[in-house]
Amino acid sequence: MPVLDAADPLPHRPRRVRRFSAGPGWVTEWQYDAVLDHLAGLADLLVWLDLPRRTVMGRVVRRTIVRRLRRQVLWNGNIEPPLRTFFTDGDHIVRWAWKTHDRTAARVGDLLNRRPDLTFVRLRSSADADLWLRGPLRSCA
Repeated sequence: MPVLDAADPLPHRPRRVRRFSAGPGWVTEWQYDAVLDHLAGLADLLVWLDLPRRTVMGRVVRRTIVRRLRRQVLWNGNIEPPLRTFFTDGDHIVRWAWKTHDRTAARVGDLLNRRPDLTFVRLRSSADADLWLRGPLRSCA
């Protein structure tokens, strides 16, 4: 099953998403505003990993620091910028994660109002996710 992620170059993403989502099965993060409605209209399952802000922020901060210190190549040759950019870049990944954490609830609520037929799974912890992944869908993988 194809997987699409945010590492695709932005200018080509809407076209790629439409081609990608025309297939019989697909999985993607629900992140890119320009294609959210398109994906939401086609989806038959929405899995929301709704972790507490403290969990998300701890993971984002640790991952960002480790990636920067190791100069780990991410995608398209990118590396994490210097840690000081947390203070100078309003869209720094740590600041972005903080600002956008609560937006997902509103987006999911809006989608469920528009698509009451959509199968929806809300996982509120890593333990919930592990349990769900070990459940009946395991045989589908």
